[in-house]
Amino acid sequence: MKKIFLLAFALFIGLNVFGQRRRDIGNMPQANHEPTAKEIEKREREMEERKEEYIDNFLTTLDADDFQKVIIKQKLDSYFDAKMALLKTNFEHSFDKKQAIKQLDETHFLELKDLISEKDYAKVEELIKGEFDEKEVKKKKKKNRRKKG
Repeated sequence: MKKIFLLAFALFIGLNVFGQRRRDIGNMPQANHEPTAKEIEKREREMEERKEEYIDNFLTTLDADDFQKVIIKQKLDSYFDAKMALLKTNFEHSFDKKQAIKQLDETHFLELKDLISEKDYAKVEELIKGEFDEKEVKKKKKKNRRKKG
């Protein structure tokens, strides 16, 4: 009798827990409506602001002078815009998309090679490969603010 009661209790609890779980296992929020033009515009503005912050954080790691940093910033802006355009483009094969991105990565910053130091160019290449650690830059900025304050 005890075993039946415990089994029924465990089954009852298990079904309640299972019933309360969301249907999508990945916990992706379900949108009840299409985003409005205002929401899309807001999201694009936030993405642009985040891109600018990311580029500014990267530029603080470089040893280049102000003129070189302006040129690098322009190249990075155009690079990210071109990359987004490639990612939004529908290619017939995923291989074609990968090749187009690889071509962009290899050729977009060639002009900078003569303009900036090898050390700075290596940092730009790290950024392209996705190896730039923005968290470290933010930590250093925070430390510098504390020292000054």
